[in-house]
Amino acid sequence: MPEAPIHLSRRAALVVAGAVVLVSGCDDDKPATGTPGASGGPDGTVQPPEASTDPKVVAALTAAATQIAQLALRVSAAGQALPALRGQLALAFQSHAAHAAKLKELSGTAPPQPGKLPPLPKASAAVLADLAAREQKLSVAHATAAGKLAGPPARVLAMIAASESQLAATLTPKKKASA
Repeated sequence: MPEAPIHLSRRAALVVAGAVVLVSGCDDDKPATGTPGASGGPDGTVQPPEASTDPKVVAALTAAATQIAQLALRVSAAGQALPALRGQLALAFQSHAAHAAKLKELSGTAPPQPGKLPPLPKASAAVLADLAAREQKLSVAHATAAGKLAGPPARVLAMIAASESQLAATLTPKKKASA
């Protein structure tokens, strides 16, 4: 008797992909003290890791930074077009700014200016759905990119992917309970 194929939900697949990324980026040689991936400065302060010079890493980080910049501009445009959503979009905008800064630090380059953005939907629910879908799409793209790298760049991309997945969940319009 043939067995039915196993179907994974997107969330389960993302969790599995995230776990694989985290495990593949781990190093069994743990530092004795300090922050992993950082070095101590002459005065004892923690220094961030040096920017990568590996073209593959720089390309992946620059692509991610460009995508995040585009999404941050879209979130900002949505907040300007629909002031009622500003509070709900504030966390997304702050997260994207922090992610862009971390990617710039790791790659050592600023992302190119994003191109023209497609128009926003008119209704606030449609805007939230659009942003949630874009967050989820980038979450998958960044988790996939993280799986192809190792060390701090992989960890940062995996962290960004997890954050984007959470933002997608918070931006998804809630279904109204039927009476």
